[in-house]
Amino acid sequence: MEQKSMTALVSAFARAYHSQNNTVTIFNDSLARQLLGEEQYAGIAKSMEEGISFFNPSFTGTKEEALRWIVDSQLSPSPLGRAAFAEKSLECAVFLGARQYLILGAGYDTFAYRQPQWAKSLRIFEIDHPAAAKDKRDRLAASEISVPDNVRFLTADFAQDGWQTPLKAHADFHADQTSFCSVLGVSYYLSENAWKGLLLALRDLLPEGSSVVFDYPDETSHTAQASNRSQKQAALADGANETMTAGYSYEKMERLLGDCGFLIYEHLTPEEMTRQYFSDYNRANPDHTMTAFDHVNYCLAVRKRT
Repeated sequence: MEQKSMTALVSAFARAYHSQNNTVTIFNDSLARQLLGEEQYAGIAKSMEEGISFFNPSFTGTKEEALRWIVDSQLSPSPLGRAAFAEKSLECAVFLGARQYLILGAGYDTFAYRQPQWAKSLRIFEIDHPAAAKDKRDRLAASEISVPDNVRFLTADFAQDGWQTPLKAHADFHADQTSFCSVLGVSYYLSENAWKGLLLALRDLLPEGSSVVFDYPDETSHTAQASNRSQKQAALADGANETMTAGYSYEKMERLLGDCGFLIYEHLTPEEMTRQYFSDYNRANPDHTMTAFDHVNYCLAVRKRT
């Protein structure tokens, strides 16, 4: 946690590559490449090209073809799917009255800097580990991406109790106002107890009717039943000292959410994510089709009345 998250950087690269190389997209992150910077973008691309034998030992083709295969097969499905799901859910929540957007584990998320007109009334809180938050702000300054007036930055370690204290104390945060909270790419790295603690903190933080959107690995993610590409992703995370350990069945996640004051409003399996969010892209790109990542589910939960 004290170093820049390599998985967050690679996720930003995947969003940037997808947006730069497709007319019809699953999710269009128009600022990801600018935030990464050309040197880092090129460095990650080169590293991935040289790693094709790890991902696909039998691959034959050019470096450019190798990079495209790696991005479409291994890197893009999770960050594209969860971002598309989260931002569509956010738009619906704003229409229904949400006035605050909490981005937990904000990483290199760029929503606040390309926000559409419907988001202008939101107060946006980006919350991340101090090292990650500093790196993000340094990149924003270096790339000359302006920070809108409705954006606030806070730091926290979600594995520790009391991470929400600075948010509660912030003059611009209103505990009585309906909020939308995204927790993308976080559940993989927290123990079950830490994940439950995070949900309990959100229960105490958010009023009824508020929403939480997140992705999570299923119960077979870290077993012999896991797919080959899932095992490859876990190996990459291990290599970056960002070990993934969690896994939940739908029933277990539903019980856990219920115990923490939330009801599932929408839930997508990989197959449902592919059908709902990847279909237009796949029809437009028959030579480069993509499927949502194996063993990853997507959930929108609503804070219920106590």
